[in-house]
Amino acid sequence: MQNRTIMLCLGYAGLLPFYGFLAGAWWLKDWPAAVSVQGFVIYSLGILCFLGGTLWGRVQSLEEPFAARLLVSNGLVLFAVAAVLTAQAWLAAVALMAGYLALLWYERAGEHLPAWYGVMRRNLTLGVVLAHALFFALQSVQLSP
Repeated sequence: MQNRTIMLCLGYAGLLPFYGFLAGAWWLKDWPAAVSVQGFVIYSLGILCFLGGTLWGRVQSLEEPFAARLLVSNGLVLFAVAAVLTAQAWLAAVALMAGYLALLWYERAGEHLPAWYGVMRRNLTLGVVLAHALFFALQSVQLSP
């Protein structure tokens, strides 16, 4: 199996936990719902940090220095961790969603990536943003009196 095929399969399969945790937060009650809420936020943190690491990894194959890309990579991780440290699931979800959108913008503006990868990243980001928007809406409804 080619790397491209594996990347596509793993990328789209990576959306499943977002929607699984979202479903758990919606349908489950008490502590299982709370675990789903925390699972959503922590999984999102992990994926955004992983994506930050991909920026770091791509620099290794380049000859010229790309300090800005390395700083963006590290900054993205610090931003994601700070978002989770708010201890408010809805706020963390909004901030993490902004991180995904900012990363997509950054990649499209400054990265030279294969066309298929750009399409995959766009589609995955849209899927992740939709999950975060639904999560935010769910948290807003559950927090209102």
